[in-house]
Amino acid sequence: MPSMLFSLVLVAAYALFWIKKSRKKHPPLPPGPPGDPFIGHIRGILAEEQDLTLYELGKIYGDVMYLEMLGRPVIVLNSVEAAEDLLDKRSANYSDRPDFPVFELMGWRETLTFTRYGKSFQTYRRMFQDYLKSTKALPYQPIQTQEARILLQNLLSDEHRRDAWLRWFSTSIIMRVAYGHQITSDDDPYLRIAQDSSHAISHAGPPGNTPVDFFPFLKYFPSWFPGAYYAGFARSQRSAIRKLHDYSFDNVRAELASGTAKPSFLSQMLESLSPDEGDDSNNILDIKGTAGVMYCAGAETKRAQQEIDSVLGPGRLPEFSDRESLPYVECIFHETLRSAAPFFGR
Repeated sequence: MPSMLFSLVLVAAYALFWIKKSRKKHPPLPPGPPGDPFIGHIRGILAEEQDLTLYELGKIYGDVMYLEMLGRPVIVLNSVEAAEDLLDKRSANYSDRPDFPVFELMGWRETLTFTRYGKSFQTYRRMFQDYLKSTKALPYQPIQTQEARILLQNLLSDEHRRDAWLRWFSTSIIMRVAYGHQITSDDDPYLRIAQDSSHAISHAGPPGNTPVDFFPFLKYFPSWFPGAYYAGFARSQRSAIRKLHDYSFDNVRAELASGTAKPSFLSQMLESLSPDEGDDSNNILDIKGTAGVMYCAGAETKRAQQEIDSVLGPGRLPEFSDRESLPYVECIFHETLRSAAPFFGR
């Protein structure tokens, strides 16, 4: 009975919000197809073949099209020219990211991945570029070579632990680059931290598309309330994400104090701070967040291999017909082409 009453209150509150919003005057919007009351265009834009649906609608409504999803405005750019005009030439006005309330609840605040465009975003990106740009990546090759040889030795010693060795390999390289720490045993706490943070991220729902993302007020409700599950899950994972940021940071800072720290992203960032900057909590949070996302991104690369193994099994290589069954690998494929498109020329 109480949950039903809460649901009715929720529906009534959203109805009032929608009516008030629909009466509010706003500047002219780009053209778009008619939508349904309350839900907008969700019913007509199915998850399957979404790109083709939007492409066909673009033929009718133009290169810049307006949609709404449960009250959330969506602008669809249907041509390269429109994308370049708005996101490149006028990036200061239009380049941004949405809020991610689920991941913010989880503790991912001072990180490049979830930060909206602005001063903080530029700070985090500069920290990454200064340390990971191509001209500075050459010193990491000996680390990659050594860890690859360790992986091969481990696979030869016990092939039944293949998944564990791959997890060790994918985590150990970024640990050495980010923190100067080399993993030497299965009991290494860095491995456990990587597993816990990977579990938190992979079970937090589709980024930007949970009920909490559409109705942020749900983050204040308990997890049993309809639509608030992912908010409750995020709160339950805060300690794991906090440990991801704090554990390695405290270790490297202690190593710097004792003179035993090895070269790494975190040690370089801490050494670059002046005494006054080192006492600034905002600087510390920025460094923790940037190092933390390096940690998690490196450990997450094993997910692609796990997906391939679960779909294909042993004994065969992937084929084009497998692409629909490998969504995570497909995302990596598209992101790779987006960030480093191939060029064919003389």
